[in-house]
Amino acid sequence: MAERIEELGSHSLAFVEGLWAEWAADPAAVPLRWREYFESQVQPGGQVPRQTGPSHAPRSLFNPPSAATNGYAAGSHEGVAERQYRVDELIRSYRARGHMIAHLDPLQLPRPRPPELDPAYYGFTAEDLDRRVATATMEGARERTLREVLETLYNTYCRFIGVQFMHIDDLEIRRWLQRRMEGTENRLKLEHREQLRILTRLNDAVIFEEFVQKKFLGAKSFSLEGGESLIPLLGLAIEKAGAQGVQTIVIGMAHRGRLNVLANIMGKSAQQIFREFQDADPELHKGGGDVKYHLGHSTTWTTSAGQQVHLSLCFNPSHLEFVNPVVLGRVRAKQDRRGDTARQRGMAILIHGDAAFAGEGVSQETLNLSQLAGYDTGGALHVVVNNQIGFTTQPAQGRSTVYATDVAKMLQIPIFHVNGEDSEAVAQVVRLALDFRSEFRRDVVIDMYCYRRRGHNEGDEPAFTQPLLYAAIEQRKSVRDSFLTHLLRQGEVTREEAAAIEEERRQRLEAELARAKADEPVPVLHQWSGSWNNFHGGPESTAEPVATAVPLERLAALTERLARVPAGFQVNPKLARILDQRRDMGAGQRPCDWALGEALAYATLATEGVKIRLTGQDCERGTFSHRHAVWHDVEDDQRHCIFSDLDPQQATVELHNSPLSEVGVLGFEYGYSLNWPEGLVLWEAQFGDFANVAQVIIDQFLCSAEDKWGRLSGLVMLLPHGFEGMGPEHSSARLERFLMLTAEDNIQICNLTTPAQIFHVLRRQALRKWRKPLVIMTPKSLLRNPAATCPIGDLATGGFQKVIPDRGADPAKVQRILLCSGKVYYDLAERRQQLQQDSVAIVRVEQLYPHPVAELEAVLAPYAAGCECCWVQEEPSNMGAWRFIWLSHGERLGQRFRFRGIAREESASPATGSATAHRLEQEAIIAAAVGTAAGSR
Repeated sequence: MAERIEELGSHSLAFVEGLWAEWAADPAAVPLRWREYFESQVQPGGQVPRQTGPSHAPRSLFNPPSAATNGYAAGSHEGVAERQYRVDELIRSYRARGHMIAHLDPLQLPRPRPPELDPAYYGFTAEDLDRRVATATMEGARERTLREVLETLYNTYCRFIGVQFMHIDDLEIRRWLQRRMEGTENRLKLEHREQLRILTRLNDAVIFEEFVQKKFLGAKSFSLEGGESLIPLLGLAIEKAGAQGVQTIVIGMAHRGRLNVLANIMGKSAQQIFREFQDADPELHKGGGDVKYHLGHSTTWTTSAGQQVHLSLCFNPSHLEFVNPVVLGRVRAKQDRRGDTARQRGMAILIHGDAAFAGEGVSQETLNLSQLAGYDTGGALHVVVNNQIGFTTQPAQGRSTVYATDVAKMLQIPIFHVNGEDSEAVAQVVRLALDFRSEFRRDVVIDMYCYRRRGHNEGDEPAFTQPLLYAAIEQRKSVRDSFLTHLLRQGEVTREEAAAIEEERRQRLEAELARAKADEPVPVLHQWSGSWNNFHGGPESTAEPVATAVPLERLAALTERLARVPAGFQVNPKLARILDQRRDMGAGQRPCDWALGEALAYATLATEGVKIRLTGQDCERGTFSHRHAVWHDVEDDQRHCIFSDLDPQQATVELHNSPLSEVGVLGFEYGYSLNWPEGLVLWEAQFGDFANVAQVIIDQFLCSAEDKWGRLSGLVMLLPHGFEGMGPEHSSARLERFLMLTAEDNIQICNLTTPAQIFHVLRRQALRKWRKPLVIMTPKSLLRNPAATCPIGDLATGGFQKVIPDRGADPAKVQRILLCSGKVYYDLAERRQQLQQDSVAIVRVEQLYPHPVAELEAVLAPYAAGCECCWVQEEPSNMGAWRFIWLSHGERLGQRFRFRGIAREESASPATGSATAHRLEQEAIIAAAVGTAAGSR
């Protein structure tokens, strides 16, 4: 019967309480086995409560003693179910709150103790500790004493590991975690070889830091001292992941401890690192390169079982946490390249600082991507190196949460807090975390408590702001020494063995330093290998020409497939009319619009074997309801992607509506582009105005990665741009900011005016081996402007035009040349037609950067020297392209034409919020450029 009671647990309180009440009134009223069980629960000499009327009903959950503190009281006359309920509540409290009293902090700073972890809170006394209770809800024995229950719970949840997992809604996941933790009391017995491996890695970590501090006194290295357990943690994680079938791991981390990770995990030679400390080759890095603690590296790790795991540590800027989505994008691309749709053979390890993980919003954006179909990587391992300080800011000043990791509770995942000075506890959480990830394909978090022995950098004095904390740190020996003492005490290693390991490591570093000092300068060459073998960067002059035109017959056939409705699919009636129009465009019976020009670029490339990936907010339909790449059946909401059935041999075309995120998603797509150079990877902003939310990715990665790190990317950014009276936040993609970031042909910037141009530029981007990011100012109103169309034959001939000449102008009659880019062209052309002006030529500069000086001069060659030349733009004069254009050409364009700009007056805000004021401003620009039409104002 005891076993049956245990199985019931607290979820059957009403049933058990009913039996208890019947037994209390008349023992013969219940079955014999229940009677024996209830009698066994009454201590010798205790009175059996009898029911004498409603006012003397036995205690139950629904009739607790009113005088009892917290609603609980001790005593032998309570109901068995009530007592079991109290036991189960105690068990649950330890699972939910035990982490609050766990010994996580190596510095042993005081923490408040929650009252609900005290047995007295539930009415238990010392006399109850040896009473046997049902423990069906715990792993292991089905019955044990309350003392044993407390011991198991304390060992599991309150020693050197604290776990947050009770926020997880899925009962099976919670039970899985409970079985794994309570079955072993959250402890891992390490084998001798594992202990030696951990000791060796701790030695490597500690000795490297000591060596650097001694040999390069005062140099910035952003030491790992105090957090050296990160090195064995990473080693254990890689070993475990390899055993689980992971073949490639991409790591992202900030600068703290990076050199140690490079040397002791990534296999970068200490000789090379020491040479970077010496800064011996400045001539090789003029105007480029990056500091040593931002650099990346790749290597192959052979596990103790012989598995090969490729490791890649991402380059990253000082902007903490922003590398995280980049890492995830790279992992996703690697998985896709291997056909790993189960997301099992690639993994991300993201190493965070405690202050940054809690403080930077990109942390939340990255976590939010983890379970979305377009961004899932099968779960990342997050490791927080918890220094318990941010520069000089203490946790109480830096976050409003108990833990630095509380943001991760937005996911249905466990968070393992661990004392970084207990190497066996670290080993346990690594094993458990990796098993959780493998089992449930979700992120998992390890919060490794440690400390920062030095200041923010080696020249910083932390005692100015944390005198007591650093007085305590000064007295602490290293984690290596603590672990060695533990092993010596257990007899697992001798002091002589440990000393030999240390000496060998020091001698090896001395030899590497000697080689670094003796070496001649070695040129730093940007060598692209693997999937990047056939691609290159450098100046645009090295870009080979490619044919982008596609035969008309093929365009027509693809248009028909793009508009074909699957059998049984009920398409929206309004969309059906759009599809009819597209069929007419493909047949040459209607001019081609922007949506079809873009769609045909993707379709032609996909059928030529080029993978396409387009993501962004609402990109499947398009913000302006123009793309309609994914249809929804009006009867059952079944989805159909128009690119899914073009050809049996076609490449994959992916479109994913993104979450409402710019920095996280753009970072992800940038990362994806790093590992799929032969594909076309695109990110579309809902409005170009919102792209500046992702400015860190644009500045620190997209525009400067080639110069700093030798990393190329062919990512395309589609940014809706144009002044149409929609206000200051729906007008400008901040073209001027992108132009300010240009140098050394680092990116491409285009502002296009025809469907043929978007078709050819996208195909050029995919087919050229010259890889640079491409930023396109895309249209809004032009999507439906009949003037902004072209014959489909323009897609079958020619190619992308950096500059479009005015073929209708007679150079002999032209007195003014208008240069422009984007939507304003159509306003200028319309006014010229209204006025029947033949003295004005309008030239479109479609590629703003790399600036097409030679092409522009060729287009302007037929015009007479001395003509007035004006740059015309919709943006205020301090925005848009004008200042860039003026700096590129000066006051005399090509030394032949007087040159000035026509724009809105300079402004702190891009555009007015008044539609009427917008029209007045726009009229002023057009009138100044071409003239005033009758009736305009």
